[in-house]
Amino acid sequence: MKTVVFALAMSSLMLAGAHAASVTNQDQESQILIVTEGSDKIELIVDAGATVSFCPAGCFVTMPSGDRETLSGSETITIVNGSAVIK
Repeated sequence: MKTVVFALAMSSLMLAGAHAASVTNQDQESQILIVTEGSDKIELIVDAGATVSFCPAGCFVTMPSGDRETLSGSETITIVNGSAVIK
């Protein structure tokens, strides 16, 4: 019984990590997002036409326009003309 419970718990953790926010840059130039997860702050460079997954457990993001958003980790972001559209 303990083995079944352990297997189910591990499966749940693996599935939780499978979800992440994603950003697609439809602009002709690279865009930079500032991503803060916990105490870590990074610059995420998204090349023109690229899609990047990030933020699997929630984070704060500063968009190219300077707008700040809180993400849960399941959002889809599209950058068009330097502005972010979140779905």
